[in-house]
Amino acid sequence: MTYRSRGTWYVSFELPSAIRPHTRATKTFPNEQEAKKFARAKLAETLFVIAGTINPQMPKRTIASAQMLECLQEPDKADLA
Repeated sequence: MTYRSRGTWYVSFELPSAIRPHTRATKTFPNEQEAKKFARAKLAETLFVIAGTINPQMPKRTIASAQMLECLQEPDKADLA
């Protein structure tokens, strides 16, 4: 059985009250707008939030924690259309 992703974007974040340090969780989203909304909420809890597109989505995009605030200020593609 093959696995098919239901989303094209992911957000990975550090769990704040994890037993083991640096424990992460990942959630997928069908579009960039929903991923950004979730990432904003997670940034209120932890600074270690990364996001990006899931293969084979093109163009490939990965957003590191250091770039997250800048990325969230960019207009969404849907807003530009």
